[in-house]
Amino acid sequence: MAATAAPLCRPEKDSFMEITGKTKIMFVLADPIDHVRASAVMNAYFASIGDDLAVSPIHVLPGDLGQAVASIRLMRNVFGFGVTIPHKTCVIEHLDEITPTAQLIGAVNFVKRTAEGRLVGDNLDARGFTASLAQHEVAVRGRKVLQVGAGGAGRATAFGLAEAGAGELTIMNRDDGKAHALAAAVAAHYPATKVSAGRAEARSFDLIVNTTSLGMKPDDPLPVDIEGVGAGATVSDIIVNPAVTRLLARAAAQGARVIGGRPMLDAQMALVARFIAR
Repeated sequence: MAATAAPLCRPEKDSFMEITGKTKIMFVLADPIDHVRASAVMNAYFASIGDDLAVSPIHVLPGDLGQAVASIRLMRNVFGFGVTIPHKTCVIEHLDEITPTAQLIGAVNFVKRTAEGRLVGDNLDARGFTASLAQHEVAVRGRKVLQVGAGGAGRATAFGLAEAGAGELTIMNRDDGKAHALAAAVAAHYPATKVSAGRAEARSFDLIVNTTSLGMKPDDPLPVDIEGVGAGATVSDIIVNPAVTRLLARAAAQGARVIGGRPMLDAQMALVARFIAR
């Protein structure tokens, strides 16, 4: 007997989010926006805690960032916005205030708009990243870590790893100058961690972390050669979409433990809620 096509499963009307004049609005500023998953994750989280808040990605080109931020100041029902590639560092000059954490890291990934229209930036990436490792029972203290990338997300991750007690941290980046500058900044605040910058073989490390955007596109090259990385090592990629990047797929095939970017994003949700509520 021929199989009968199952009817389309349509959500109940009440499952759709109703956005009204009372709904708190947030944005996620990015360029490009195809990879953005933070808005969906935040919408699901705030719905789960009964908070009437809606989040949408907004495509903002680097040259338009100042005007976009200035416009948000005037939107009285906007409570804040997330910031992702490539705006995490450049957005700082358009804000009224940043937290000590964001100042130390030199990058912002969430901004709160006060009732007066003041914009206050914070960086939750570091706490979200180390929390995601802890949830997967991946120890950082005393371990040898190789980090690829020294951009906005890379800065947060490097400070987070050092704060978590990494024994050694090596930072690789296409721009060697940025890698050395970040290594010096982290070493100055966390002298107990041996921090360096430059090329290194991934097989020599316990934990390899990709903080670059390489992996978002199917034809992207691997951000780092992981030849020889296998059982006993952990490979983490902070990219959320796709959930399994080429780097993670290769690492898993070689027997390494892998962690994608979604747990890092999930770990930030409660932090975001507390930040905008203050």
